[in-house]
Amino acid sequence: MGVVGVVFQASLLLFAAYSSLADSWRYDGIGVAPGPTVIPTRGGVWPKPLKRTEEDGYLVVRPSAFKFNVNGHDCDLLQSTFSRYYGVMLSANRRRTRMSRNKSWRKDANFLGYLDSLNVELSTPCEFMPHAAMEESYDLHIAKDGSWLSSKSVWGILRGLETFVQTVVLSPDGAALTVKVSETQDSPRYKHRGLLLDTSRHYLPVRSILRTLDAMEASKLNVFHWHIVDDQSFPYQSAAFPELSNKGAYHPTTHIYSRENIRKIIEHARLRGIRVIPEFDTPGHTRSWGLGIEGLLTPCYGGSNPRDLTPDGSYGPIDPSKPENYQFLMKFFEEVKQLFPEQYVHLGGDEVSFECWKSNPDINDFMANNNLTGDYAGLEEYYIQKLVDMVKTLNISDIVWQEVFDNGVRVPPDTVVQVWIPNGSQNEMSQITAKGYRVLLSSCWYLDALSSGGDWKKYYACDPENFPGTPEQKELVMGGEACMWGEVVDWTNLESRVWPRACAAAEKLWSSPAAFSKKTSRSHPLPWYRSSNLDNYDMDEVSARLEEHRCRLVQRGIQAQPPNGAGFCPGERW
Repeated sequence: MGVVGVVFQASLLLFAAYSSLADSWRYDGIGVAPGPTVIPTRGGVWPKPLKRTEEDGYLVVRPSAFKFNVNGHDCDLLQSTFSRYYGVMLSANRRRTRMSRNKSWRKDANFLGYLDSLNVELSTPCEFMPHAAMEESYDLHIAKDGSWLSSKSVWGILRGLETFVQTVVLSPDGAALTVKVSETQDSPRYKHRGLLLDTSRHYLPVRSILRTLDAMEASKLNVFHWHIVDDQSFPYQSAAFPELSNKGAYHPTTHIYSRENIRKIIEHARLRGIRVIPEFDTPGHTRSWGLGIEGLLTPCYGGSNPRDLTPDGSYGPIDPSKPENYQFLMKFFEEVKQLFPEQYVHLGGDEVSFECWKSNPDINDFMANNNLTGDYAGLEEYYIQKLVDMVKTLNISDIVWQEVFDNGVRVPPDTVVQVWIPNGSQNEMSQITAKGYRVLLSSCWYLDALSSGGDWKKYYACDPENFPGTPEQKELVMGGEACMWGEVVDWTNLESRVWPRACAAAEKLWSSPAAFSKKTSRSHPLPWYRSSNLDNYDMDEVSARLEEHRCRLVQRGIQAQPPNGAGFCPGERW
């Protein structure tokens, strides 16, 4: 066939493909029904409570008269939370329409009276800082003859208050704030429900992090995993080693997190029952570290003749052969421990390239002297082992990425392993828990994958217990984290990328499968991302609740993107 014929046939194939694609977009004469793709619920709680019953009867909330009454223990954290949620209700009240003057609810048979107070019953003294074992269960009772919220812990009160304000909504005619008569008994499925933000690839202003914490509170996430530094930049300002940020940050004054910034973020998180876990990933992902600490990184060598190798000007991971590097790390993590009150620090340990170590003659001499010749995974193990043992002396518990476990490092029994590699994740979870280690899942909740807003269902299809294992192994699953890596995300698109997509992970980490009436038991686990993982959920109901929750986030100032298609937020104003 000649060139012209080939071109002609190719053109026909392209035209056919285009026509087929165009057909899928073409108006078919029937059209789409007017109105939203998904109609949001009214007062649908996100994440779904363990047990909740509602009646048709409702009470009207009058913000001018409403107050929180504390029965039992009180503290500044509670009072701060009352003020914050009272502000949320005031904001909702400002969206009332002119019909509010008509007080039309008085003619409604389901109107049962007014809710002018919520009794808050805290049976134990307030804890100051959120922690890994904090209690978050609560009971919420809304009734004509009295309404109360009770918990054994201040953290449970915080979660119950979020549920309460989510159920206070505008009446259909926009005339009043209403709340249904209801009973809620709730507790989280997992203790660790996290969101990772990467502030190295793109610096995130403090205000963006604070707004993220606000959205986390609204979704009952309780761990902010702060991937604060990486190869690209070192924005963490160290008092002991100021050159790390002076030379390693994108800018030494405008693109750093000072100690004051960090304390502000930790306090903002504390008041919302959110732990702040910093990550300082080593020995890889440390290129920016080397700008401020001379001799920390491994010089890479080049050249064709092994006897004539010379440094080529590039650098690899931290040099594990130098004792002074461990002295630096010890002092560095001492400072981290003083600044971050959290028990856990994430030590990283992922994606360590061995090529630079292989090229360096000093590294290879060190390996020969330590019976590690040719075993570069063993060299990484040597480094991680020393690091883990070192931070243990500082009373720091560690979290590591899964490569540390894969490389056979003998980590302490309380080490938590975070699974992030999608291929083989189920088998990885099985192997880690079989060895008795606790585990976090993230592999199916990577939010940096660029997709349309409706992709939240693939995150919702993931379940942390969906791996082969005994009940004892499943008990070792602490929870999981959604991860927002920063290569293509900065302050301009952070909120729309994260929310409401991270809400899918938030519900799967909070809500027990028992909360969903269509959920049935399965004898065998299913692969992640398969639609059949959603067969036991009423996805119409889930979609409607998420539609409302997205509007809830927007009303609280979070630029969350639409999750389901065409629609609008009732009561929205600009």
